[in-house]
Amino acid sequence: MNVSLNWLRDHVDFDSYSIQELDDLLTFAGIEVEGVQTRGVDLDHLVVGEILSSEKHPDADKLSVCQVDDGSGPANPRQIVCGAKNYQVGDKVPLALPGCQLTPDFQIKVGKLRGVDSHGMLCSGSELGLEEKSDGLLILDSGAKPGTPIRDLFERDTIFELEITPNRPDCLSHLGVARELAALAKQPLKGKAHHAESDTPTKTATNDEIQISAPESCPFYTGRWIRGVKVGESPAWLKQRLESIGLRPINNIVDITNYVLMEMGQPLHAFDLAKLDGGIEVRKAEAGEEFLALDGETYALEVDDLVIADAKKSVAIGGVMGGEDSGVTETTTDVLLEAAYFTPTAIRRTARRLNLHSDSSYRFERGVDPAQVIGASDLATKLILELAGGTADPEIVICGETPAPPASVVLENDACRRLIGHDISDEKIAGILTGLGLEADGETWKIPSFRYDLERPVDLMEEVARVYGLDNVPGSTVARFSPSSKADAAYDFARNLQTKLAAIGFHETRNLKLISCDQLADDRATTHRGMSPIRLKNPLNDEQDYLRPGLVPGLLATAARNVRFDQFDLRLFENGRVFTATPKGDEIEHEHLALLMTGGRVDRSWTDNKPATIDLFDLRGVLENLIPGVSLVPVDGEDERLLGAVSIEAGAGKKPIKLGLAGIVPPARARELDIATPIVVAEINLKKLASVMSEGVRFEELPRFPAITRDIAMLVPADLPNGEVEKFFAALDEPLLVDFALFDVFTDPSGEKLEADKKSLAYSLTYRAPDRTLASAEIDAAHGKLLGSLREKLPIELR
Repeated sequence: MNVSLNWLRDHVDFDSYSIQELDDLLTFAGIEVEGVQTRGVDLDHLVVGEILSSEKHPDADKLSVCQVDDGSGPANPRQIVCGAKNYQVGDKVPLALPGCQLTPDFQIKVGKLRGVDSHGMLCSGSELGLEEKSDGLLILDSGAKPGTPIRDLFERDTIFELEITPNRPDCLSHLGVARELAALAKQPLKGKAHHAESDTPTKTATNDEIQISAPESCPFYTGRWIRGVKVGESPAWLKQRLESIGLRPINNIVDITNYVLMEMGQPLHAFDLAKLDGGIEVRKAEAGEEFLALDGETYALEVDDLVIADAKKSVAIGGVMGGEDSGVTETTTDVLLEAAYFTPTAIRRTARRLNLHSDSSYRFERGVDPAQVIGASDLATKLILELAGGTADPEIVICGETPAPPASVVLENDACRRLIGHDISDEKIAGILTGLGLEADGETWKIPSFRYDLERPVDLMEEVARVYGLDNVPGSTVARFSPSSKADAAYDFARNLQTKLAAIGFHETRNLKLISCDQLADDRATTHRGMSPIRLKNPLNDEQDYLRPGLVPGLLATAARNVRFDQFDLRLFENGRVFTATPKGDEIEHEHLALLMTGGRVDRSWTDNKPATIDLFDLRGVLENLIPGVSLVPVDGEDERLLGAVSIEAGAGKKPIKLGLAGIVPPARARELDIATPIVVAEINLKKLASVMSEGVRFEELPRFPAITRDIAMLVPADLPNGEVEKFFAALDEPLLVDFALFDVFTDPSGEKLEADKKSLAYSLTYRAPDRTLASAEIDAAHGKLLGSLREKLPIELR
């Protein structure tokens, strides 16, 4: 929400405060200041100029020589050389006279441009800071008088861009923000702090005037009939107020309703009375009913949507937007002014379903002050009569009842002091709460109608602490020792993994926990058997409607984004929470670690300008570096999510624990992501991994005796996974065998040198004893025993 400092000054005197001090006050009020902009012009020697004539420069095709009236009259024109082309003779434009300091390092002086005298400069909006980008001169209002200082046309103002938290709808107006700042700055408010009281009499509506058929969505509705108005352009002050906060002036009636909205926070709507058939009914929409809104779009309504209707048709979506067929235009003479209170949940549901949001719905969704409904109608009526003429009915017609005011809250000052940890006097506490609009009755405080968020004693204590200032509360508690917890251990474990991965060239990514429905197909490396993804009940948009069941979808999106920026060699990882639901609907969270590798195995260089690409064995090397004793076991059957899918398993001396999955993303999906090289991914359950690595690092003495190696070559079926051979060596009960390594694989699909259904594997076996140098007989015995067992366990032929 944009807030104008000049507008705020109508309520509070801020002359003694700098912009930074006001920024700090807003921040201390709990209002986030997202940006501060200074608008308007405050320059000397900058006036309105009228272009009297324009001729082509004699020596430059892109320049013109203009005669400009600077207020001295047409008889004494000022010659200006100009390069713009968007003006016409007779236009009024900003004229910077000699001595005008446009920027700290640019002062206007008399000079020559291509040999022609120029006594000033005609300016664009961007050169004056009024526009971000300009295509030519700033064309001023035709009624501007030559010689008028530009500062008189563009009032200097500071605009605060604020983010209001959902629990503080009272701050969605200039009056609401002013109330907060006045309490914090200890300054008095000018005028009313609240518009709950009205001198205008009211009368209960007849069914021919207003009837409410959906009181659960609209408990209170008012109408004021104003006849004989003249719709036209708003006065300069009103247009300037709206333009300062980014609203476009439309006409005096609509502008007044927008002004009251931004002044008080109460949305209003004006109907053209001639376009209404009969009285007003506040009802639910009919099934299949369609509505043409002011934005020109037709919306299909549902039976839960609230509409404002006449005897024949709906004329507004309640609390969201009016209809195009009943809006105020230049031909309007009679107006029905609506001021109402709508239930926040009803408006929020309709606005989100239709994706139709307005300044009105933004406030109704959060809750407006019901006590100000009549006051807002009063203020708008007064301005309409003043700016558009006409005659208003003497009474406001009301239907329904406003919600009950907030309940009073009992506050014990001693409890307040104990919670804050400082001896704040009773007078100080009372002064703070009174300044915020609360009324005291002993220890009971009456809550104003604009602060429904104050429900408990602790809420009042928070207000006291906020206004008193936590900087004024001396520190009284020192840090205490906290024993290590399971959460600490899990954090440290994940952090150590991150450090290891960063050390071997991986880059950490952070992705949203929300993904789209399309991204669910990229959940390729999880093992959530029987689980289902969790869809949000009220997603923000179609791209964030599911909680992520795995981390790989986010890594694939990140990889595709990097490749679009010509980063092809990627080593990415992420750890974070994933979410699934059981068949019974229970929601479960897991902590996962995911890896992604693609691109060249090494950096391209003059020695190797086409390096080999990453494959599954490179990922295996990373996992072996990361997880002691890890093994990759082929997954039974085919998995369309991954090519060459393998189960990541570990667990020394026990039944291996399945930690996760790894494999290659199918080429078809890689092509969709515009990635030309294989994409290798893995995803691991961190809780299971921590249980495997719980013993930590163990150090052993370096071997003091030499090792002996023996090589063996064997023929095995071509479809026998090498993992089965390695499983055999790992499980072999032979104390002298300390290591084994595959160093050669040979196949011949043609069958000429080796049967096509066979492959040759060559292993190097290392034998060593920890306490002696082995004799040849010992090695021969151990090796013979190993070969015999190998023949029994696996279908091999030794070569």
